[in-house]
Amino acid sequence: MLGGKKEHFCEEYIIDYNGTRAAIRAGYPEKTAAKRACLLLKEEEVRTRILELQEERRQRLCVSADFVMTELLDTLQRCKAAVPVEEWSYDEHRMVETGVYGFDSKGACKCLELLGKYLGVGEDRTDGGVVYIKDDVDGEEG
Repeated sequence: MLGGKKEHFCEEYIIDYNGTRAAIRAGYPEKTAAKRACLLLKEEEVRTRILELQEERRQRLCVSADFVMTELLDTLQRCKAAVPVEEWSYDEHRMVETGVYGFDSKGACKCLELLGKYLGVGEDRTDGGVVYIKDDVDGEEG
């Protein structure tokens, strides 16, 4: 286990993964924080401690990659759900459906972006960019 400022840096780093801000919060001078963060993140013992802290957090929160992916897919489905567009009816003095439907395109795009990052879509890949996704929507292996 690290001690002093290095330990504090690791604890601060996993808050927002910004090395400069973590170094400042850990007590390093603001003027040299960026350089110090860069040097600290190159140290094997610091990287190891950060991984330990991340694992402790995952266990404490009971969060796994499967949980995150499931939640992202659920959120994506909710964002893509058609929602009736309403407008105020001056005749009826209430909101009425227009017959037009919308969906949360920004939310859907963000979910797709995060899923793509997780799957490595759009990155330079040594496997030729091929991503295999198991399709078992109907409960059958395929």
